[in-house]
Amino acid sequence: MQTLNILDNPSTSFNVFNAFANDRRKNNNNNADLLEQLQTTLDLDKLLDIFAMEAARYVNFSGLYFKNQKVSKALLGSKKAKQERQFELKLNDEFIGTLSYGINNPISICHYKELKRIHQILLYPLKNTLQYHQAMQLAMQDGLTGLGNRRYFDEQLKRAMHNANRHQGQVGLVLGDLNKFKPINDTHGHAVGDQVLKQFANVLRTCIRDSDSVFRFGGDEFAIIVENASEYALDIIQNRIDSALKTNALLAKYQVTCSLGTTFMNRADNEHSLFERADKALYRQKLNMSKRFSLV
Repeated sequence: MQTLNILDNPSTSFNVFNAFANDRRKNNNNNADLLEQLQTTLDLDKLLDIFAMEAARYVNFSGLYFKNQKVSKALLGSKKAKQERQFELKLNDEFIGTLSYGINNPISICHYKELKRIHQILLYPLKNTLQYHQAMQLAMQDGLTGLGNRRYFDEQLKRAMHNANRHQGQVGLVLGDLNKFKPINDTHGHAVGDQVLKQFANVLRTCIRDSDSVFRFGGDEFAIIVENASEYALDIIQNRIDSALKTNALLAKYQVTCSLGTTFMNRADNEHSLFERADKALYRQKLNMSKRFSLV
């Protein structure tokens, strides 16, 4: 006769409920650790870096991208993959943005659930970061035209020149203002003057590359930073602006013209010497323009 021996060990506390409790505690600890790391920065690039390290535990991705109506960011080093898997991020029914993974293999159901879990942890730090980013953008933005302001220009010029020195690149600078803008304001009113400034800002946007930056200092003064500039880049921009002024209906109606001062950075330049040289070039063109007007 066979005997069934049942081992009864009262010191053994394991049961299925304890297993679930341990898993829950482990997840709670992981959640808290990740949240603590994410809350250390308000920089969107750094936030994505921190999050990507955790996400890499659950999915093998070659690219990570975040996008909403105002912001578009890619994790540094992101590469094109066979497909993208997108996740909508919502916080209390508020759409925060879309997080996309560039993947070459499908995501398992188990890892899909883990991604959804860490997405929930990401939401509040991400929203805080986006609000900070928006506030900084507004602080660096001209209220009328939406272009960068003088403070932003100073920062971007310094950054562009630093990168050019590191990588042996070329930076071009264009300074410009409208000719006889005051009579437009005086004759037609400030509402028309504002429309002229907005249209001119739009013209400048269409005349540059995506890698270039355009700014308004206030009044009718504007600037363009041209990064990785070719030998003829500034001439091309100047010709585009001259042509666009003639074809823009509003600007042509009020006979808007502009003067431009252009220069390239040299290795001895700092931000002040580069700006001063462009400003002198603008002043010379304004003098020439005044002489031509006086002859008419």
